[in-house]
Amino acid sequence: MTNMAGDGYFSRKKEVAPLESAFNDLLKAYRLEGKFKEKSLVHDWPEIVGKTIADRTSSVFIKDKKLFVKISSGPIKKELLMNKSKVISLIEEKYGVNVIDDLVCM
Repeated sequence: MTNMAGDGYFSRKKEVAPLESAFNDLLKAYRLEGKFKEKSLVHDWPEIVGKTIADRTSSVFIKDKKLFVKISSGPIKKELLMNKSKVISLIEEKYGVNVIDDLVCM
């Protein structure tokens, strides 16, 4: 019977890592970093755009790196489209580049 602990597969890091760092390492190891950022973005939508827009948002989802947002108010939808690049910049600041490529208002 071979010792699996010695081959590096089950070995642990010797130093203590902060929880956030360990969590990020885990996401990278399982290639879930992008999906986690997408889910966080959808969850944090009210924080990104503010209460007024969030209250008039009925649906937010990401598909093929496009953020789809269903807005119930015509004027708010128009305002969001006019500030599309600013919203994308805010998202890139918080979550990094390449989380989304486009914002689609429905």
